[in-house]
Amino acid sequence: MLDPNLLDILVCPVSKAPLIHDEKQAELKCKASGLAYPVRDGIPVMLEEQARTMSDEEISNL
Repeated sequence: MLDPNLLDILVCPVSKAPLIHDEKQAELKCKASGLAYPVRDGIPVMLEEQARTMSDEEISNL
């Protein structure tokens, strides 16, 4: 579980848009950039090269 205060200040490093926390997949997702950043051991990895590109269907479901 991520600290809600941390989630309030984190943004996508690519688009600067807000992130959506997906606890089930342990990711922070950005609709604007289409990237999903991993959360490892409770720590968000906010590096573009570590993010995965989401499918169009995933993005539309955010």
